[in-house]
Amino acid sequence: MSETFHIISDGSCDLPLELVKEKNITVVPFYVSFDDEHYFKENVEIGIRDFYQMMVDKKGVYPKSSMPSIQDYKEAFLPFAKTAMPVICICITTKFSGSMQSALNARTLILEKYPQAQITVIDATINTVLQGQYVLEAVELRDHGVGYQDAVARLEEIKSTGRIFFTVGNMEYLKHGGRIGKVAALAGGALDIRPIITLKQGEIFPSGIDRGRKRTLKKVMNLLIEYLKDSNLGSDCYSIAVGYGYDIEEGAVFRDQAVSTLREKGYDVREIPVYQIGATIGVHTGPYPLGFGIIEKGIHS
Repeated sequence: MSETFHIISDGSCDLPLELVKEKNITVVPFYVSFDDEHYFKENVEIGIRDFYQMMVDKKGVYPKSSMPSIQDYKEAFLPFAKTAMPVICICITTKFSGSMQSALNARTLILEKYPQAQITVIDATINTVLQGQYVLEAVELRDHGVGYQDAVARLEEIKSTGRIFFTVGNMEYLKHGGRIGKVAALAGGALDIRPIITLKQGEIFPSGIDRGRKRTLKKVMNLLIEYLKDSNLGSDCYSIAVGYGYDIEEGAVFRDQAVSTLREKGYDVREIPVYQIGATIGVHTGPYPLGFGIIEKGIHS
């Protein structure tokens, strides 16, 4: 099936490489560094598994991520500008990164040379696995033959429904990064206290604290159930995914428990994909983030 538009996303979407290839998505990678000096393109020069392994092996070393450059985006846009193929470019929430600004600057430069180019840059207002789900909804719209402008309008419509409910292994990385001060303040220095966190409309909010992994994961599950309960739509109108960090087995077990719990509660959920959270968010959460992404589908069956 020929494309009506092409989909580009920055590397925060955390979609597996084989899925990116299968769905014909262009990903513009973020960079990650462990020493503030050498930056590696995520999934190109350093794999996600290797990134987490280094975090686990080098305890006390805090990696940093860096956004794609204007040049990175120019190179991504250029082939489509030349062939007049419309582009939808989906970027991580602007509250977390300047990636979207790089894309907008690249778009301006491309339009100077190719004034007929059509490039729409969208602030996803979300990130990581949830951004990946959002990108896959763009794919669904494209593959169902929805036109360029209608697809943009629908993507703008559904993005406010996106939520991430998650927890982390400990407070160490959150405190070090200073990214989520109010969450760290809530937990204080108490032993084994872990936060439950919600991301919505581009920002992070504390959703409680508890001791131990089992209890925090139960609260994460409850947040998802509450969200579905409060919705006017059925569970089949949502895309749900599990995001994990270093520990794929824990991610798979959590997914199986989630499917079982949701079905017990009367939700017709048969399968939930499990995706690995990448370096863009992993540098802030540490090696053990775990939780859900949920967003309304672009096309309801």
